[in-house]
Amino acid sequence: MDERYERQFALREVGEKGQRKLLSSKVLVIGAGGLGSSALLYLAAAGVGTIGIADYDRVEKINLQRQVIHSTDTVGQLKAESASKTLKALNPDVCLNLFEQKVTKENIDELIAPYDFILDCTDRFETKFLISDACVKGKKPFSHAGVVRFEGQAMTYVPGKGPCLRCLLSEPPPTVTCAEVGVLGSVVGILGSIQATEAVKYLLGIGQLLVGKVLLVDGLNMNIKVVDF
Repeated sequence: MDERYERQFALREVGEKGQRKLLSSKVLVIGAGGLGSSALLYLAAAGVGTIGIADYDRVEKINLQRQVIHSTDTVGQLKAESASKTLKALNPDVCLNLFEQKVTKENIDELIAPYDFILDCTDRFETKFLISDACVKGKKPFSHAGVVRFEGQAMTYVPGKGPCLRCLLSEPPPTVTCAEVGVLGSVVGILGSIQATEAVKYLLGIGQLLVGKVLLVDGLNMNIKVVDF
């Protein structure tokens, strides 16, 4: 097996058996922006065999401060295409499926069906609730995260084992965008990395997931806590 995974072989919770499991797994990342950037990079680096990238937007220079999977050279390109180039250079073993259309209630069920785990890396609550509702209906585990300014949160849903996003917030609250209030890119990277970690742990069946919990990150005061709900 590829030597790139040797540091994961050394983890008794992973080993070669676990690595083979990752290589046979499928993860869908909806949103290839800030959260999706770090999540996608670490999923590919970890050797998740099939990664879906769903994003219909294009790379903009104003977003490169946090969307680190893209580059100045790919400004104007579709984000899914730009991200796929970076991931292929990082790990050519990974199979990438690109979905360059807007995710809607008409196509989301078919979109998530082939995947073992879903990452909600979007930035609008309407889309986040769409993903949550579809995953509950389709019995798909998923990780949710969101960030504004210096603060972010993450949670994980596993069918039959804990509450979903709608259990935490019955209706989508008004979306506050980064364009309106700003955001620190490195905090977005922290939350995206947490989502990737949750996905890998779920696929391997190890550790404790953020099921029935919300992880809260305050990057300004460097305060991280987990709250039960």
